[in-house]
Amino acid sequence: MARVYNFSAGPAVLPEQVLKEAAAEMLDYQGTGMSVMEMSHRSKAYQAIIDQAEADFRTLLNVPSNYKVLFMQGGASQQFAMVPMNLMKNKVADYIITGQWAKKAWQEAKLFGTANAVASSADKTFTYIPDCSDLPIDDNADYVYICENNTIYGTKFHELPNTKGKPLVADVSSCFLSEPMDVTKYGMIYGGVQKNIGPAGVVIAAIREDLITEDVLPGTPTMLRYKTHADNGSMYNTPPAYGIYICGKVFKWLLENGGLEQMQKVNVKKAGILYDYLDSSRLFHGTVVKKDRSLMNVPFVTGDPDKDAAFVKAAAAAGFVNLKGHRTVGGMRASIYNAMPIEGVEKLVDFMADYEKKNG
Repeated sequence: MARVYNFSAGPAVLPEQVLKEAAAEMLDYQGTGMSVMEMSHRSKAYQAIIDQAEADFRTLLNVPSNYKVLFMQGGASQQFAMVPMNLMKNKVADYIITGQWAKKAWQEAKLFGTANAVASSADKTFTYIPDCSDLPIDDNADYVYICENNTIYGTKFHELPNTKGKPLVADVSSCFLSEPMDVTKYGMIYGGVQKNIGPAGVVIAAIREDLITEDVLPGTPTMLRYKTHADNGSMYNTPPAYGIYICGKVFKWLLENGGLEQMQKVNVKKAGILYDYLDSSRLFHGTVVKKDRSLMNVPFVTGDPDKDAAFVKAAAAAGFVNLKGHRTVGGMRASIYNAMPIEGVEKLVDFMADYEKKNG
């Protein structure tokens, strides 16, 4: 069977070149006579893999030397607890609620101290990013938290909030490595890799060193301390070894294809093709305020749940899969991550236009 155009929000499409390389090395990684899946994480061969992955990640994002890069497990959802456990020294933090994942992180932080919701777009079903230029930041807040790209609702912070000097912590899971970013504007970024970088099971974080201390909330388990992972080069325990290996291959693919500047150009073009069609369509329409639209996740609807379901079914039969919107919002969603080729978006738009002619 031919490969489909996979618009899944995650786990999501990976570069074909990466999959082919991994397949070629499945039984014998570079003369070791074994797969990376079978390899000791304490071996020289694996140490070289994780070291190169970190070096390439730092190159891609221009990560400063005073930031630690950590490869961890538990996905982004585990960070909802790790962030306050490690960073909530005054037991106060401010959260900007722009979707389900920011809301879950905020609710989790309440278990550990005072978590203030200083802005929210819940009033309009998270279809926009609130004005964050003059927020009521708590004087005692240890950090300000955002989910930078909202996978479910298709919104993106194109301008970072004014944190009034407090460290900014950002969940960047669904926009990770989709465009250049200035890491120095954040105290910490983190993301699950299964959307734009690799297979599920790995979370990557870049954390400013002064935020990584022994001073964590009482009762914080050893495995949930950033210092544990930082002091042990992400190898305190067995890491998600094969997942990190695939991430490393994706980093190489990005570097070979012009880095994040070039990736941003491609992503802007891809998103433009789809948004331009949605803006002109009579059958389909986007759900997000234009200035806050994501380049990665594009939700759209017909306005009729039955018509939505019929379209999703027809699209899947034509090889455009995983277009069903998140169960909490319905409709459709096309996730067009780095590995989705431009032709995939062009062909989807052609299919949608043809479908509209026949069913509009």
